[in-house]
Amino acid sequence: MATVALPKPGKVKSGRWSPWLFALPAVVVYVGFLVYPALSSLFFSLTNWDGLSATYDFVGLDNYTKLAGDPVVGTAVRNNLIWTVVTIAVPTVIGLALAIALNGKVHGKPILRLVFYTPAVLPLVSIASIWGWLYNPQYGAINSFLKLIGLDGLAQPWLGQDSTALWAVMVPAIWLRTGFPMLLYLAALQGIPNELYEAATVDGASRWQQFWHITMPSLRPAHYIVLALSLIDSFKVFDMIYAMTYGGPGTSTQVMGTWMYFNVFQYYQAGYGTAIAVVITLVAVAVGIPYVRSQTKEAS
Repeated sequence: MATVALPKPGKVKSGRWSPWLFALPAVVVYVGFLVYPALSSLFFSLTNWDGLSATYDFVGLDNYTKLAGDPVVGTAVRNNLIWTVVTIAVPTVIGLALAIALNGKVHGKPILRLVFYTPAVLPLVSIASIWGWLYNPQYGAINSFLKLIGLDGLAQPWLGQDSTALWAVMVPAIWLRTGFPMLLYLAALQGIPNELYEAATVDGASRWQQFWHITMPSLRPAHYIVLALSLIDSFKVFDMIYAMTYGGPGTSTQVMGTWMYFNVFQYYQAGYGTAIAVVITLVAVAVGIPYVRSQTKEAS
């Protein structure tokens, strides 16, 4: 009768812990660079820490109460909402249109794709510098062109007045954000079987009917990615506005990210600035949850 060798207890125990040993480096990095800073930020948002002193007082929810009554926060939230709507809707529509155009029979597709996507990979500071020069009221290319064609009345300090500053900053933001949805939509379009369009053509469907009933439903996963990532990115906007207008003139272009920065690093109200950061994080997480849940359902 054959005997079966039983595994030694020590080996069973080590095998049980081996997956955790492999995951340990990732867990350490996750805790050290995400969990610990997040909990620290939450704690300091409940204090009056100035960002420099070794001492601080616990003030509870005072910073959040102050945030709710801060008029600059009201302006920043409004600007964030305007920025979010415009810099999501316009680049998404333009990116989809470019993807559909480049998916057809167009000469020089690789070059055109490179041209349209290049702004998305350029450093934001360099983009802000370029567009700041274009908007310059004295020697900028935009005002110079308007004067050249006889439209002197339209030339104005685009970044120097409340009525145009935010909209002027959104133009380069739209320009650099168009390439990302274009690339995603183009990849999704190339995955749609041509047989669907051929069958629809045989049935007498128009181009618009084919777009609405075949193309748009097939692009649903791409829509999720584009909208979710664009939403999160829009709520975190900081660098473009900081580099071009510094939140001005006055507070006309302040957003939550810049107001957080000014409170922490200029006004030395790190506790209050951290409370703003916590609110931004919670909004970004709340926006990202539906996307994560939808992707989890599709994967399962």
